[in-house]
Amino acid sequence: MGCLAGGGHRVVGVDVSTDKVAMLNRGASPIVEAEIGELIAEAARDGRLTATDDVAQAIAETDISLVAVGTPSAPDGSLDYRSIDAVTGQIAAAIKTKSGPHTVVMRSTVPPGTAVDRVIPALKAGSGRTLGDGLHYYSNPEFLRESTAVRDFHKPPFTLIGAPEGDDAAILRELYSAIPSPVHVVPYQVAEGVKYLSNAYHAIKIAFANEAGGVLAAYGVDAPVAFKLFCEDRDLNISSAYLRPGFAFGGSCLPKDVRGFLSLASQKGIPTPFMSSVLPSNVSVIDRAHREILSRGRQPVALFGLAFKPGTDDLRESPFVILAERLLGKGFPLKIYDRSVNVANLMGSNRAYIKQEIPHLEELMVDTPEAALAGAKLAVIGHVNRADRTAMIAALDGHAVFDLAGIAALRNHPGIDYRGFCW
Repeated sequence: MGCLAGGGHRVVGVDVSTDKVAMLNRGASPIVEAEIGELIAEAARDGRLTATDDVAQAIAETDISLVAVGTPSAPDGSLDYRSIDAVTGQIAAAIKTKSGPHTVVMRSTVPPGTAVDRVIPALKAGSGRTLGDGLHYYSNPEFLRESTAVRDFHKPPFTLIGAPEGDDAAILRELYSAIPSPVHVVPYQVAEGVKYLSNAYHAIKIAFANEAGGVLAAYGVDAPVAFKLFCEDRDLNISSAYLRPGFAFGGSCLPKDVRGFLSLASQKGIPTPFMSSVLPSNVSVIDRAHREILSRGRQPVALFGLAFKPGTDDLRESPFVILAERLLGKGFPLKIYDRSVNVANLMGSNRAYIKQEIPHLEELMVDTPEAALAGAKLAVIGHVNRADRTAMIAALDGHAVFDLAGIAALRNHPGIDYRGFCW
């Protein structure tokens, strides 16, 4: 409220607490937060900020309602919707008696699907209006940190708005027009999901730093110095690298070094519950893909990609090798295509690994995408060299496809029965 009022907007605060309402009306902030006290005092003094416990009055005097109620956890960890439901009902009832249009904006953290499955139906039922006709609804999650909220409001990484298809959210673009950050208008579920994703990742970063720092310190490493250098790598460590939904990791480094780090922790008696979950989590991704394939029934499968990633012939701990091994164990007829893998040229530990896991691999490998798909009913796309994509897509007609790679050209391609893994 303070930031919007400070930007020149007329703001009416609504709260069930009469104490908070009284504080705001006399220009006092009900929370401790840097800079906010001055903003609220000035806005109240200039008449740009008032407060009330009367929802109908507030709706009648304004164009936009920003919902910022608490969303605590229920006993089972799910969201407690009581405050969301209560304020939605009150707003809807007030809109019903209002002559002009009204816009409702969800700032609270809510799970994906809340807009479509819960809030919009309640607003429509309670107001008697249809979405887009006197009633507008947007998801606009906030990314403000306590103690730096004012600074974060004015300099966010972006403004995120969930909106109906074809709606460019002009009214919110205007509301935030003074903020020099990009505006992303996305489907409701995406906006709702990004907020949850962000907070979960922040917790993951803290857990990783705390556990890893404890292990390093136990071996005489100055952990703050090590992490400062770690953060200097902006290509892999502090970047968007790897932050793409997809299949499991593998190769000669990541599984081995996670196990090695956990061994170091164990030798010093340092508990690492978070990092200890990484490898089981990785295996669960393979399990999920395996279950999906099994659910379609035993049928001939064409597997594209065997090395742990494209452009290499490294098969060591490749998740695609593990998946292939499981399918063979269940009696699936299997053909495999990977442009980079030539069994005759494999050497050293790489050759030894695959000989142990799939001794008869040479009999399963084929030379072209067309050969892999000949006789197959299901194509499992692990990874495909770009040079092979056109030929593969052309040969997929009539096949069921399980896409572990997220190839955009496959998603709406006619003639195939498509299913994605994380999309």
